[in-house]
Amino acid sequence: MEEKYIQCPHCWERISMLIDFSVDEQSYVEDCEICCNPLEIKVLIEDGQVISIEADPLGQ
Repeated sequence: MEEKYIQCPHCWERISMLIDFSVDEQSYVEDCEICCNPLEIKVLIEDGQVISIEADPLGQ
């Protein structure tokens, strides 16, 4: 697991995410640790490196 930072699309605060490198493509829902609004998190890992992390408001 590795800590990465993203910006919440609801409150625009910087939040930390723990990334699991055992799965190359991930999509899950997690609440923002600041404003508690739900986020759809999408992570893409390639060759042991995080290629992209997206945080979208849930349902958009």
